[in-house]
Amino acid sequence: MMPALLAPPSTFTGTAEAITLLVLLSEFAMLRAPLSRSQIRLYAFQSLVVSGLAFYVAADRHIGDLYAVGTFSFLLKVIVVPAVILRLLKDAPEDLAGSHRLGVASMVLIAIAISVFGLFVVASLPIASILLPKAELGLATAAILVSFLLVIMRSDVVSQAVGFFSLENGVSVASLAIASGLSLVAEVAFFFDLLVAVVVLGVLMRLHHGRARTLSTNEMDRLRG
Repeated sequence: MMPALLAPPSTFTGTAEAITLLVLLSEFAMLRAPLSRSQIRLYAFQSLVVSGLAFYVAADRHIGDLYAVGTFSFLLKVIVVPAVILRLLKDAPEDLAGSHRLGVASMVLIAIAISVFGLFVVASLPIASILLPKAELGLATAAILVSFLLVIMRSDVVSQAVGFFSLENGVSVASLAIASGLSLVAEVAFFFDLLVAVVVLGVLMRLHHGRARTLSTNEMDRLRG
């Protein structure tokens, strides 16, 4: 008796996974981007993808609150945050992002390794969602891990700030995967936390550049005891 064939993925499943894959691929692009402003534009693109995912899930699963979540995400993370960071960088004479602590090829290989690790770990967990495929949670976890790598391995304040912001995008995708029915009030509070982080990190970037006349954190590393 021949085993039953697995059912092909639905259009919704394939589209949701493809959108989430774009979030992870944009994270890899940030890791390799040589210019600070390129990283910010990639973050805006990544945020646009996350907003699009929220709208797509809202339309297909008829969750009205996600329309508001997608709108807030678009206004804050696609328009406001990149505009604020670019404005803070207008006086910076250099556009090159800080040096890598490892070579680009080495960092990409590490990013691939931790992405595979994240996918396998999530696949082994007894987590299921009635709204989104489990693979999406694995891709979101991989994006979060790669964003940590961006923060650790790039030695400039802009890359580290963008890594932190993109980490929040990964968390947003994960929340869509496992808790799409969260109330709008909770999501707005989460966006407010992001806005506070943008203000704090923006002030730190401004002060660091004003005192050190550079965006690199190498001078700060020499202060370690």
